[in-house]
Amino acid sequence: MGLFDKLTGTEHPEDGVAPRPAGEVRSALLGFNRSDAPYIIRNGAAEGADLVAEWRMAEPAWQTFFIQSQLTRAVQIRMRLVEENHEVRVLEEGREVTRVGNPPRLAVSKQYTRGPDRTVSRHYRIQRGESGRLQATETFRFDASELRGPLQDIVLKSGWTWRGVIFGKL
Repeated sequence: MGLFDKLTGTEHPEDGVAPRPAGEVRSALLGFNRSDAPYIIRNGAAEGADLVAEWRMAEPAWQTFFIQSQLTRAVQIRMRLVEENHEVRVLEEGREVTRVGNPPRLAVSKQYTRGPDRTVSRHYRIQRGESGRLQATETFRFDASELRGPLQDIVLKSGWTWRGVIFGKL
């Protein structure tokens, strides 16, 4: 892996893994969806991609979760399957999120990043334990790699390259 691959988040499959057909890779990525997960993988034609993976921040059922978590970043992963090269070109975009109004709702600000997102957010509660000493208990954790990592694994196990895009088109 070269320096540029490291900067873009590009990963290559292990040697000897036979590439699967594009339809199977697409189905496997869509199959990662779960109704109880705070993210969704969907058709990305409207965004100029084959698939889009994003946090469900706009869905009313999940807004309370994201507001209470005090999350400050929205991450979207756009993917284009390039069958002739057996690679999934990936563009990760991040935007700052704020809470506005009463009752609060999420609003996306103008701050924008492009490239692999390394956001990790943790919340702790400090309280006395059974021994009477103060202890920190993690109450919330958000890590952008919790969405990217499993998608990358699906692509790599399918014998395809996960190609991060920072400059140019998807």
